[in-house]
Amino acid sequence: MQKKKEKQEQKLKPRRPTLRSELKKNGILFCMLLPAVLYVLIFNYLPMPGMIVAFKNFNYGKGLFGSDWAGLKNFGYLFKTGAIWRVTKNTVVYNLLFIICDMVVQIAVAVFLSETLGRKFKKVSQTMLLLPYFISWVVAGAIVYNLLSTDYGLINHILTANGKEAVNFMNTPRYWPGLFVLFHVWKQLGYGSVVYLSAITGIDSEIYEAALADGANIFQRVFRITIPLLKPTVIVLLLLNVGNIIKGDFAMFYNLTGNSAMLMDVSDVIDTFVYRSMIQTQNFGMSAAAGMLQSFLGFGIVMTVNTIIRKVEPDYALF
Repeated sequence: MQKKKEKQEQKLKPRRPTLRSELKKNGILFCMLLPAVLYVLIFNYLPMPGMIVAFKNFNYGKGLFGSDWAGLKNFGYLFKTGAIWRVTKNTVVYNLLFIICDMVVQIAVAVFLSETLGRKFKKVSQTMLLLPYFISWVVAGAIVYNLLSTDYGLINHILTANGKEAVNFMNTPRYWPGLFVLFHVWKQLGYGSVVYLSAITGIDSEIYEAALADGANIFQRVFRITIPLLKPTVIVLLLLNVGNIIKGDFAMFYNLTGNSAMLMDVSDVIDTFVYRSMIQTQNFGMSAAAGMLQSFLGFGIVMTVNTIIRKVEPDYALF
């Protein structure tokens, strides 16, 4: 009797879906996922054997695997030059400023748009805010040059027309930390605000109706309902951004300042340093060592932050 009961219970239990059944059931979804999987495999996993360059004296004639071993000399040279400390500091500080400023401005704009009643105004403003996101940094660099150039820049033209001296923005380091933050916020504002706006629209409208019935004003609704309920979205986006905290935006830093030696101290990040080492000095080993160090530091930061969040708020951790 017990065996019969066990057999009946096994029949009643739902079977674990097999890979074949899943492919048959969700074939279209898997086809949609395939390009992203191939992209990650081709551009993220297949190049991994190239990390061996960091431990070799690369020689074109001998090739990747035939070049002589250098051990940890490339890493030692990287630290002896002192450049790695400067570029790492620039990368981390800029990314922290980007994360904080982007988050504050994007949430503020998303809250403002969610509280705006005019539908046409919402559509027009969202479109205008999203346009910079689709502009490449090459085009943005040309816009910046035409704004800040000493001879042809719009800002200096206005200054000189009003009897003031032109400002040499393009060769004065102290202006650029603020300019980098400003242009990064300008470019990412549309995309980030749309993400937060979609999270706000997902909040149950009955909560706001109850708050209105209790006499809550707009500021009380924003700071007591909207912002607290945005916490999960903020934490997830923060974790994703922290993963790139050791990775500099090469396209932005290189295209906005070019290869200006005058701005190197404030504009040089790990990615531009690696590029310059590889192209100008042909030092492939040191470039690979810098890139490898960057990847390991990024991985360590993500794991550390995720562990802290898992202990504090387990529901908000990535894994």
